[in-house]
Amino acid sequence: MLDQIRDLYQEVVFDHNRNPRNFRVMEDANRKIEGFNPLCGDRITLYAKVRDGIIEDVSFQGSGCAISTASASLMTEIVKGQTEAEAEHLFELFHRITTGKDGDTVNLEEIGKLAVLAGVRAYPARVKCATLAWHSLQAALRNEGDSVSTE
Repeated sequence: MLDQIRDLYQEVVFDHNRNPRNFRVMEDANRKIEGFNPLCGDRITLYAKVRDGIIEDVSFQGSGCAISTASASLMTEIVKGQTEAEAEHLFELFHRITTGKDGDTVNLEEIGKLAVLAGVRAYPARVKCATLAWHSLQAALRNEGDSVSTE
């Protein structure tokens, strides 16, 4: 069973790294933030179009490791159409499973495709790679400046 999960993890990460979804500049974004992970060198520019509390569109540009790119790609697919509150809740769940803080109490079905990234908690140096896009989204939704760092 663990081998199947590991294989699925690798397959999803490789697919989203090679063909990232929503990898584009969004000209009509009303939220934009730069994210940086100094530990790995990952950089992201996150764009979001939010209207009446709904994330209508979200995209990103940048460069980073496979985990960072795959996580950003998955995130943009999942949060599109969600309310800001739903995205915030998903961030909390995702952060818990990737850091291992009460991650065992999270119903992995509740986070859908993101469950494949739960394995990064076994590699603490990679957690910041997986959560960079999420910290960027959270800061953008809260209008917390122009940049965010994982440090």
